[in-house]
Amino acid sequence: MAMKYQKGTVYLSGQKVKMWYGKYVVYQKNHDGKEVRSHRNVSICPKANTPKWKAQQMLQEIIVKESGGTGSVPTLPPDESVTFRWFVNQRFIPMREGTWSPAYKKSNTYELGHYLISHFGDLPLRKLDAFGIQIWLNQLAAKDYSEAVVSHCFTNIRAITRLAKKQKYLSEDPGEDVTKPQTKSVERPVMTREQILSLLGAINDVHDLCLLCVGIFCGPRASEVMGMQWKSWNGESLMPHGTAYEGKLYVGRFKTKQSKAPIPVPELVRPVIENWRRLCADSSPDALMFPTFGRGKRKGQAVPRWGKNFLTWSVRPIARKLGIPDHLVTFQVMRRTLGTDMQKHGTLKDTQGILRHASITTTGDVYVQTIEQSVLRAVNSRTAAVLEGWTASVENMGVAGRNLRGITAIRRSRERRTL
Repeated sequence: MAMKYQKGTVYLSGQKVKMWYGKYVVYQKNHDGKEVRSHRNVSICPKANTPKWKAQQMLQEIIVKESGGTGSVPTLPPDESVTFRWFVNQRFIPMREGTWSPAYKKSNTYELGHYLISHFGDLPLRKLDAFGIQIWLNQLAAKDYSEAVVSHCFTNIRAITRLAKKQKYLSEDPGEDVTKPQTKSVERPVMTREQILSLLGAINDVHDLCLLCVGIFCGPRASEVMGMQWKSWNGESLMPHGTAYEGKLYVGRFKTKQSKAPIPVPELVRPVIENWRRLCADSSPDALMFPTFGRGKRKGQAVPRWGKNFLTWSVRPIARKLGIPDHLVTFQVMRRTLGTDMQKHGTLKDTQGILRHASITTTGDVYVQTIEQSVLRAVNSRTAAVLEGWTASVENMGVAGRNLRGITAIRRSRERRTL
């Protein structure tokens, strides 16, 4: 019987067709009943397209099988034919991409190739060390790359080395002791109340006004708001049923479990949604709330809008005339502005509730519970504070506009309308 934990020896042989062969030790009893040690040679596989480390793994499986062993097979460290590029493309991405959203898959695959593979790609995986990784990260930070880029690179390289060790491609994890270098502070801008009011006051399209009000006062992610269907709207809140990315709806897919929670809609925004539903061509339950028309094979079909396209062509031209920079006109900034303003109108837990974040602190998650009425009061208070002294024009809002004006008892001056 073979010794289960021996490594054996792999070698090449053959003239016309090179083959991998393996040699290992076996013990057999002779006619006297004594164990006698001998060597056994086996044919493993052709050399073509099979590196030595793979042949070593196959030999190990043969040894374990002959020894009667069960469970996982010890995997030997690879030789230099296993590069960082090969491992990322053939092992890391295939094992991880199943949990990535379409948007994250696109951005993360680019970052893996542009930053990590471009630097470590041809390096044999087993030559990857903590010093080289740390120097590379330090250089990224020194070149004034953003905090997001450095953080993503730090997270990815540690995930790659951790998986490589787990799968026995590395004997030690070189990313374990790597630290994230300091980066320059990142500007996280928000919109001012005056900018919000001037932008809303300049929007003449009912669809665009409704979409902006949901983005500014409810704080959904761009993928969430573009994937909203009319069945999401129950008169008080918006219940996400999926997300949209690059014009395609992904039903049942969300960023986190908390993203499935209903989104409270402030009372002052509800008439805006109702007015858009009254004017929308298709307000059936499964119809999109904010559709556009497809092209090519989907020509004439109602499909989700691209968030960037909507802002680029429908909102930013108006914002520029008002002196509002393009970088402030994003759904991310709207969401950040909501979170920032909520500090004045509710608790930290209320802010977590409206933004549907997974966690703030252990104390907040375990001991402070989100109270739906408290969240609603907070977003109502914030919305009323922003809209004080302003209302959408009756021409744009119709009956809902008159109701909104009656509820808020506010008027917009003629000078602001000219903006």
